[in-house]
Amino acid sequence: MNSPYDGHPVEEWIYVTNELIQSHPLDLDDIVEVVLYAWERILNTQIGGELQIGKDVFPSPQIMGNYLHELIPVLLSRRFPEKWRKELVKEDKDVVYIPNPFYSVEIKTSSNPNNVFGNRSYGQENSENNSGKSKSGYYITVNFEKFTKNPNHKPKIKKIRFGWIDHDDWKAQKSETGQAAPLSIEARDHKLILLYEDK
Repeated sequence: MNSPYDGHPVEEWIYVTNELIQSHPLDLDDIVEVVLYAWERILNTQIGGELQIGKDVFPSPQIMGNYLHELIPVLLSRRFPEKWRKELVKEDKDVVYIPNPFYSVEIKTSSNPNNVFGNRSYGQENSENNSGKSKSGYYITVNFEKFTKNPNHKPKIKKIRFGWIDHDDWKAQKSETGQAAPLSIEARDHKLILLYEDK
């Protein structure tokens, strides 16, 4: 699939991004509400009816990101059951738009204050063939705080962005042991729109 940004210099990307977002069936306020609600639900979760997250147990950023990754699609599908559903097969995006899969959405989360990362395979040319799903398309990205040693610190969602990311916007680390593929700064700043920021 050709990128909607093909033929456009970086300084024009934001205009393409705005068009892509305007044509998308998800309301931007709904994205923010669902992400923030998912986070609150996670922080209010008890494990086994005994252990309170944020009080008795302090999950790693990877686990908190996994919880968001699982819960956001469920909450969207409950809010709009005729339009959205959770991923069912590996070819699916994380949140599938039932009427037209083109508008399906991937979710990326990070405890980094500003950037998001794919795993190393995201920056490799053959990763789409290996994973069964396209790495290009619409994305919701979420940056959140991790737990600290301060028991009174309640971590927050720091940033929510929405937009389009292409497969080659993920830059694999040059080291063979590097496990992350950070999103290029140009893509982060011009292909994603900041919907929410906690100052």
